[in-house]
Amino acid sequence: MAVKQTKTAASKAKNAHNGFAYSREQFQSLIEDTLALARKLGASDAGAEVSEGVGLSVSVRKGKLESVERNQDKSIGVTVYLGQRRGNASTSDFSAASLEQTVRAAYDIARFTAEDPMAGLPDAEDLAMGRAATRDLDLFHPWKITADKAAELACRAEDAARAVDKRITNSEGASVSAQQSHFFAGNTRGFRGGYASSRHSLSVSPIAGRGNDMQRDFWYTSERDARDMARPERVGRYAAERALARLKSRKIATCEVPVLFENTLAAGLLGAYVQATSGGALYRKATFLLDSLGQPVFPKHIDIIEDPHILKGKGSAPFDDEGVLTRKRMVVKNGVTQGYFLSSYSARKLGMKTTGHAGGSQNLLMRSRLTRPQDDLPAMLRKLGTGLFVTELMGQGVNYVTGDYSRGAAGYWVENGVIAYPVHEITIAGHLGEMFKQIVAVGADAYTYGSKTVGSILIEKMKIAGH
Repeated sequence: MAVKQTKTAASKAKNAHNGFAYSREQFQSLIEDTLALARKLGASDAGAEVSEGVGLSVSVRKGKLESVERNQDKSIGVTVYLGQRRGNASTSDFSAASLEQTVRAAYDIARFTAEDPMAGLPDAEDLAMGRAATRDLDLFHPWKITADKAAELACRAEDAARAVDKRITNSEGASVSAQQSHFFAGNTRGFRGGYASSRHSLSVSPIAGRGNDMQRDFWYTSERDARDMARPERVGRYAAERALARLKSRKIATCEVPVLFENTLAAGLLGAYVQATSGGALYRKATFLLDSLGQPVFPKHIDIIEDPHILKGKGSAPFDDEGVLTRKRMVVKNGVTQGYFLSSYSARKLGMKTTGHAGGSQNLLMRSRLTRPQDDLPAMLRKLGTGLFVTELMGQGVNYVTGDYSRGAAGYWVENGVIAYPVHEITIAGHLGEMFKQIVAVGADAYTYGSKTVGSILIEKMKIAGH
C-alpha cells in the first residue's frame, strides 16, 4: 500500500509540474473503463478519447492590459457501433456514473440510427500499434509563464512597433498565448495511444498613418517551444514595417497580369488543394479535382511532400484521429496527384484504403524543382516583372466545387521587378485548376504557416478587378 501511495504522490507532482489535473495513467484507466462499459452493453465495437487542455491568453493595447483569459477544459467522447449502426456521445464529467450514462447515450443513439454500410472502426492492420503508437515527436514544451510576464512580452512587441516611426499612430494591440493539451485514445480493436502537445504564440497589430490614409498590418510568431519563438522586438518592428509600407495605397485599373502570392498566403493555395482532394469532398463529388488521382494537376516541376514525423512540427502526429498509422509520402510528384487525403470512412465510400488523414493533412511541403537557393523575394519580384504582389487576402470567395476563385486583395504593384507602390481595394480572380497549372515558380523564401510550408508562388496570369 505504501508503494502505491508513493506512486500516486509522484504522479500528482508530475501533473502539477506539467499544469495538467490528470495523468496519462488516469486517462488510460478512463478509456479502459469506457470501452468495457460499451462491451458490457453489447457494442460490437467501440472507440473512445479523453482529453484535457489548459492555457493562458493575455492581450494589451497601447501599453495597457486589456484582458487575461485562462482556459481549462476536459472531455471524454465515445463512439459505439452496433454492427453498422453508430452512435456518439461525450461528457466533461469523469465520474463513474457520468461515464456509464454517456456510454448508454451513445449506445441508444446507435440503436435508433440507420445502418451505414461504411461505418466502423479502421481495419486492425491500419492502426498504429506498439512502438509506432508511442513514437515521441517532441511536441510538448510547456511554457511556465505568468500573466504579468506575458503582458510584459506583449508590451515589448507593441512598444517596438510604435518606436519604428512616428507614422505608427495607433495599435490594435498585442497578445501572447500559451496553450497545452494531452489526450489518450483507444478502441476495441487493440489501438491505444496518446500524447501531450503545446502551441505558443505572440502577435502584434500596429496602425500607420492618419485620417483617410491609415493602414493596419500585423505579424506573429508561433511555435511548440516558446524558446524557438522570435523575440518580441523583432516581431513588433517587422509588423510596423509592413504597416508603413502600405501607406499611400492606390487603386489600379482592371487588368490581367502575373500575380505573386507572398509566402504567408501561398499556404492558402496549398490548403485549397488539400480541401479539393480530401475524402469528404471526393465521395460527395463536391470538388473540381474529382478523379484527379494519377492526373497532372500542377506543372511537372512541382512536388508536394507530406512528413507527419517532423520533430516539433505543427502538423506532426504518430497516428491520425482514428489511430491509423501516419506515413511520409509524396502527395504530388512531377505535378501528378499520387494520393488523396482519406479517413477510414471516406476511403470505404471511395472503395480505397485509408491514408491516415482523419483530422486532416499533416506537415506538407510544396517545392519546385526549378527553385534555386538564390530565389529569395527580390528574385521572385524580378521573375514577376510587371504585375501584382499580393500580401493580404480578404473574404471567402473560393468555390471548391467549381474551382472558381475570387478574393479581395491588397499588396503592391511591381514594375520591372521592383515594387512601385502599394495597392488596395482590388479583387483577384481565376480558377484554381488553371492557377495550379500556371505556377511558374516557387520561391526559396519558404515559410511555415500552421502545418504547411511553401515559398512565395508566382502564377502566370490572373484577372485583377480595380477601378
